[in-house]
Amino acid sequence: MKNIISLLFVSVFIFSCSDKKDGKNPLPKIEELSSQDSLLKNQLPDTITGENHSMIMDMILGKPKYQIKSIGILVYDGVNDLDFMGPRYVFGQSGVRPKLIALKPGTFKTVMGVEIVPDVVYDSIDHLDILVIPGGFKGTIETSYDEKLLAWIRMIDKTTIYTSSVCTGGWILGATGLLKGKKASTNWYREEEFLKKYGALPGDERYTKDGKYWTSAGVTAGMDMAIAIINENWGEKYAQGVMLDMEYDPAPPIQGGTPDNTGWLVKWMMKSMYDAGVNPLIDSLEQFKKINK
Repeated sequence: MKNIISLLFVSVFIFSCSDKKDGKNPLPKIEELSSQDSLLKNQLPDTITGENHSMIMDMILGKPKYQIKSIGILVYDGVNDLDFMGPRYVFGQSGVRPKLIALKPGTFKTVMGVEIVPDVVYDSIDHLDILVIPGGFKGTIETSYDEKLLAWIRMIDKTTIYTSSVCTGGWILGATGLLKGKKASTNWYREEEFLKKYGALPGDERYTKDGKYWTSAGVTAGMDMAIAIINENWGEKYAQGVMLDMEYDPAPPIQGGTPDNTGWLVKWMMKSMYDAGVNPLIDSLEQFKKINK
């Protein structure tokens, strides 16, 4: 990734980028660069080589706030595909390969039925710099009642620089008690109810930062959150490089995607469908919990 970002940034500084294909947010021409960037341009060599690569990276990107050496993403049967793959791609651009951390040995199956081999089982990990907890549906709710896993998350949290959740992954993080008294975002579905259940305060944002805790709204918001963490730790230029590599510039074809931008009938339909699956499952898990106290 660092090689890719170096090439991207050198291109930005050395060549004119006025031919951005959609004409939207065009990159600056050389003469439009800031005085600081213009000075940097004059210091850049003609080509990138193995010998000057690190120097160029430091010149353009600077040093990260923290040296991140380990990133782990919790995965389980029923996890939402994009909840974990979006942040995995973003964080994978940091030079650290994120590990998929499973609940048990063997493969896991995503909510869309994709079978994946994880990197490691959670009880073999005792330290992470970044923890990401993605969401899903049935599997997420069941996982939020796994006391052994919740204890592991609390233990790992003592070692992390950033602890984060995506979508309903906030229900798992909330169940640990770590979000108590903190602002948080989660999936729009019964958001206030679930956050209140875990003692968290609704952030009402696409992603919310409270100290080292980062939480996002549903699914695609996990990529926004991951980019925001990249921006905070590695800097704006690094984040822009990641975004350019992804051509990350969302432009939905129609209005929607949030409760405020969605009509009443569609919201009612979606909530009713979710209720039909969520309510019986939570009732059965709560009853099982009481019996086994």
